[in-house]
Amino acid sequence: MADPSTYRPKPGQIPDSPGVYKFRDEHRRVIYVGKAKSLRQRLANYFQDLASLHPRTRSMVTTAASVEWTVVTTEVEALQLEYTWIKEFDPRFNVKYRDDKSYPYLAVTLNEDYPRVQVMRGAKKKGVRYFGPYGHAWAIRETVDLMLRVFPVRTCSAGVFKNAARTGRPCLLGYIGKCSAPCVGRITAEDHRELAEDFCDFMAGRTGAYLRRLEKEMGAAAEEMEYERAARLRDDIEALRRAMEKSAVVLADDTDADLIALAEDELEAAVQIFHVRGGRVRGQRGWVTDKVEAVTTGDLVEHAVQQLYGEESGDAVPKEVLVPALPEPVAPVQAWLAERRGSNVGLRVPQRGDKRALMETVQRNAQQSLVLHKTKRASDLTTRSRALEEIAAALGLDSAPLRIECFDISHLQGDDVVASMVVFEDGLARKSEYRRFQVKGRIGDTQVWHGEGQDDVRSMHEVIARRFKRYIAEKEKTGEWAEEAPGETPEDALDGENPLNGENPLDGENSLNGENALTEEDGRPKRFAYPPQLVVVDGGKPQVAAAKRAMDELGIDDVAVCGLAKRLEEVWLPDEDDPVVLPRSSEGLYLLQRVRDEAHRFAIAYQRKKRAKRFRAGPLDAVPGLGETRKQALIKHFGSVKKLRSATIEQICEVPGIGRKTAGTIAAALAEAAPAAPAVNTATGEIIEEEAPVTAEAAQAPAGAVERRGQDT
Repeated sequence: MADPSTYRPKPGQIPDSPGVYKFRDEHRRVIYVGKAKSLRQRLANYFQDLASLHPRTRSMVTTAASVEWTVVTTEVEALQLEYTWIKEFDPRFNVKYRDDKSYPYLAVTLNEDYPRVQVMRGAKKKGVRYFGPYGHAWAIRETVDLMLRVFPVRTCSAGVFKNAARTGRPCLLGYIGKCSAPCVGRITAEDHRELAEDFCDFMAGRTGAYLRRLEKEMGAAAEEMEYERAARLRDDIEALRRAMEKSAVVLADDTDADLIALAEDELEAAVQIFHVRGGRVRGQRGWVTDKVEAVTTGDLVEHAVQQLYGEESGDAVPKEVLVPALPEPVAPVQAWLAERRGSNVGLRVPQRGDKRALMETVQRNAQQSLVLHKTKRASDLTTRSRALEEIAAALGLDSAPLRIECFDISHLQGDDVVASMVVFEDGLARKSEYRRFQVKGRIGDTQVWHGEGQDDVRSMHEVIARRFKRYIAEKEKTGEWAEEAPGETPEDALDGENPLNGENPLDGENSLNGENALTEEDGRPKRFAYPPQLVVVDGGKPQVAAAKRAMDELGIDDVAVCGLAKRLEEVWLPDEDDPVVLPRSSEGLYLLQRVRDEAHRFAIAYQRKKRAKRFRAGPLDAVPGLGETRKQALIKHFGSVKKLRSATIEQICEVPGIGRKTAGTIAAALAEAAPAAPAVNTATGEIIEEEAPVTAEAAQAPAGAVERRGQDT
């Protein structure tokens, strides 16, 4: 792990001009490429305090060993150079879009003497007109079959074409009128090319004028009593209309646009694109990307635009690109698109009307794509089994870990320290068995550390000890039940309000108060009585060592422990100097990531809920004229209302935006608002620690609830 300060350029070395920069690792491999309007300002953002950086940005700067840059004249040049370098170096920390499948296109090979209509996949070739992409190859063939009646363009391969020219006999399509047979000279090369260009014009959406021309010719043939020709033209018009009906009319006939929508969470993003030409949806495609860097929605849009149009030009770039959010800044991207098209391209967010309605449809498709991507592997029994087997092999376990528990610590600058425990059985989440802990710095009646020195390592030690102390206590009460497999979850267990049969579910230490270890109906044990085969902690070597130490102190030697570090997704084992590195494509690593990220999400949701309650119901609400911004500034400066209450007026004045008069008002209000007396257990005399139950909302909060690690740990 490199220290960014070792390769940080001196302030005077970085120019204050547009440019593109590259981060390289110790092996000189390019791991990230970025562009900036001001290289000096942008690069300064990477060399802040590591704790304030996004986890993925922190991972990138600690993996890098050097940074270099290239100065350009304009932001458009920076955009072009960034795209070129991303294609050349394929940096691991840049956003990488990957197609969720290989899409077929309808292609017309205008670069050949006798253009050919065919289905094509893969990289696009110069001089070939593409239409689509289509969802299925058979959809292209149906469209082509209808179109060949009117535009009998060549569709045969080069071998068939040469053989027909050699023998002087056309193929079957030439005999039935679905090919103009240029191979045997029935049509000249110039006329055949004109026919192919008419085919392209019709597919590009210029349909109205061509249909009107055919209708006029049909009427003229009927007046001249050429009824066979009029009937053929009638059938041609009907065939073209059937081909048009395969793409629904959604916008005005002159609409030429691409609609890009995004669905994202903290880790991944799905992109869906609808290609609208001539007011009809001519194609659809989708991508999924890992968010390996800290990116906004606007950044994702910019990367998607680069991916779509980086190798396109001319009519392949539409007149208008509709997006959910604009890149920042937007002007260079618009200029880059206009340069590729050869004319102005509108890049905007639709606000109302038909385009807004269609954008909502594209958004639903993107959301569905992300859901399917995430559930595809999780819902497959074979895949889950392979993931568990890979974990067992990597960690040296005797059998696959059918029950995995993962723990994570969350706090805000050392205050409101909480922890989460999530449970996965057979590779699937068991949300009814999730638990939350309030970290108090003690185990039972034993004080193990104090709040001023609290950190993730000691918090992890406390939580693991509390969880397995409960396991030992319930094992003694339940006897043989503790070793049996869990039964089916009751239907009402998912309401989250009372998953431990009426007892407090939050504290691994006191949730049952030492009583009622068995349920009243079937005598099965509480969920703390079930030992996991594997304990996963969110963190690296220190957190794993703390978890292992807590289990050793309790005599737990039949449960494996590992940690998953976010920096390089390394798996750490106790007493090992080097981590286990699973392949990025490993199903086992994917499962460990899902478990770890779910524990982090669950911990963050609880920590945010506690913080929100403190802000809403705090004594600062009673101070007149004190808004949310200054309230949060006070809490951030002092850490808690308790410390603020003991501060002097001079100390309160040190907070930005707080004058002496306001400081006096705050001090007076806090002095009047005496803290409520804690509840006391009349039997033991101990203070009762009140903890809120695990609610369904918290247990199933969306991944968007996860905040940046720089703010919530």
